[in-house]
Amino acid sequence: MVLLFRPMIEEISSVELTDYWKILRAHWLGIISITLVGALLGLGWALLQPKVYTANASGIVSAGVSSDLGTAMAGENYAKSRVKSYLDLAKSRSVSEAAIKSLGIDADPDALISQIEVTNPLDTATLKVSASAGNPEAARALAEAWVTAVGEKVTELENANAAPAVDGSLPQSIVTFQSMDAAQLPDAPSSPNTRLAIAIGALAGLALALGYALLRNIFDRRIHSIAEVERETELAVVGTIPVHSGFDAENRMITSTGGNDRDKRSHEEYAVAEAMRELRTNLQFMNIDNPPRSIVITSALPGEGKSTITANLANTIAASGRNVVVIDGDLRRPMVAKTFGLLPGVGLTDVLIGNAQLAEVLQPWGTTGKLWVLGAGKIPPNPSELLGSNAMHDVIEELARHAMVLIDAPPLLPVTDAAILTARTDGALVVSRAHKTTYEALKAALNNLQRIKGHALGVILNGVPRKGVKADGYGYRYRTYYGRQQEPQPQPKPQGDGFKDFAELLTQGSAASGGAAGDVATEPGPRRGRRESQP
Repeated sequence: MVLLFRPMIEEISSVELTDYWKILRAHWLGIISITLVGALLGLGWALLQPKVYTANASGIVSAGVSSDLGTAMAGENYAKSRVKSYLDLAKSRSVSEAAIKSLGIDADPDALISQIEVTNPLDTATLKVSASAGNPEAARALAEAWVTAVGEKVTELENANAAPAVDGSLPQSIVTFQSMDAAQLPDAPSSPNTRLAIAIGALAGLALALGYALLRNIFDRRIHSIAEVERETELAVVGTIPVHSGFDAENRMITSTGGNDRDKRSHEEYAVAEAMRELRTNLQFMNIDNPPRSIVITSALPGEGKSTITANLANTIAASGRNVVVIDGDLRRPMVAKTFGLLPGVGLTDVLIGNAQLAEVLQPWGTTGKLWVLGAGKIPPNPSELLGSNAMHDVIEELARHAMVLIDAPPLLPVTDAAILTARTDGALVVSRAHKTTYEALKAALNNLQRIKGHALGVILNGVPRKGVKADGYGYRYRTYYGRQQEPQPQPKPQGDGFKDFAELLTQGSAASGGAAGDVATEPGPRRGRRESQP
């Protein structure tokens, strides 16, 4: 049993004080809600309970009256000693029967005893009787009747044990029990205690809520911070992309970098643009002596934003003046053409089977003259075989001589396509969505890369909250001013000339390698559905 719960115990023991504070902040709404539910349950319980009223009366035991101080003290001590023996008498059936007779009610003596509590205050000769009933009048009457009945039984008991009188009269005991405080009509029920019930319910709810929050944090294996990712995977987080509410199935590209517009959309786009520039810079410094020229961008599972990140990263790299080619390597569910707003047509698969040349299918995009898109082409029946072919290797090598190559690949867990592509490139960037992707899924995806000897360059966290408690752990704080001067941009060249220059580079590279890539046209083919975008 201990071994079964050891991981949980170790997890709890590893939590620091600051982690508890983060847990409280992360689950504060649930904690408050469960606490309120507990308080309401306590209130509901109290309202459903029958009201009970309690009246108090008391009597005192005395042992005669004497003017002699010594005799008086002896009598008081004797009374205190005798009163202790009356506690059992006061809870006896005979007293209960006497009280029933006095009240003139039809009740069970044993049941009536359960409504009575008798106590002897410390170092006194008094008995305190507390009687409970369903209404105030009944409680007061029962308390007074009980004290009277106790007095009668004490008198009977003491007289029976008293010594006969000298004159032959009936023996009279000097010990008596007299009523001291008459019972008062209770003005409020003694039970249920509504405030106490609410307090207990709230405390129970709070304890349950705290336990729930702690257990949820322990068993929640989703990504919550950069430090956790780097500890779990031993890989660097090379980029954190914030949440952008404007991204949807039809709009995946940043259309501006914020400018001086202060609406919500421009704020979010500024943050995403800044994150893309940071990601671009991190890639440049990843290996100064031998920077990566061909990179696969993939994820563990679908829906983590790899295609959107690929397109916007390519646009950001092109804005810095570098040539960049985006290849749609997802031959099962191609998304690149749709992301860039291009109509699908001939593409990568046509080049791989020899039906087209690179220059015929590369499509320029944007105003920089530095960004080209290679769509997927026709969806083949054997994607893995095509992506692992020598022809695919030649295409990547040819393009990487003249540009940075970004390949949008399928997720790693459903299929092996991305791992196959990674083995033919400089490495892979694995996109994971914050607060959604689990560490098990991410590590399983990285294991798929390692099995085919693919190199993981790092992790990109997507959908990172920009503010609030969920933003803790990502080191994500963006500037709030928008008068920031934009980074220097290269002068845009006419798209035809830029494409022609790149095509000529491909032609020269192909000729130098003995025509391995075939003849390359110097003019672009038809460009349908292309749209322009600001970097």
